[in-house]
Amino acid sequence: MTDILDTKRRSEMMARIPGCDTAPELAVRWVAHRMGQRFRLHRRDLPGRSDLVFPKHRLVVFVHGCFWHSHEGCRKPSTPKSRAVFWIEQLAANVDRDVRQEAALKALGWRVRVIWQCETKDEAAVERRLAAMTKCERTAAD
Repeated sequence: MTDILDTKRRSEMMARIPGCDTAPELAVRWVAHRMGQRFRLHRRDLPGRSDLVFPKHRLVVFVHGCFWHSHEGCRKPSTPKSRAVFWIEQLAANVDRDVRQEAALKALGWRVRVIWQCETKDEAAVERRLAAMTKCERTAAD
């Protein structure tokens, strides 16, 4: 299936997709703020584009879009019908980049967690996840 939009129009539409301050990210930030958690946003001195950084807990939280980061088991990440090969390569590259960034952060001594877009619909669940993530005790798995 071919794209129904010309290249210029498609590029304009894609450029309007935000990289930060998305609705799922804002939802997680709102819950963390309500819980009284202290966090920083998008620290440039760390690998990747971390959404929330909890320095006290040496914790980095990414709020991933289900489509853009290929959330397994979720209904949102389907391959578009037009330019399927391009999208398969693009989304695979996103997943590879996520793995590299997580490894780099762990090598620096940071704990890395992901909250998926589909999980942000339930505020109580987000609060429980953040509470579990920000406990001071570290496990051997970290």
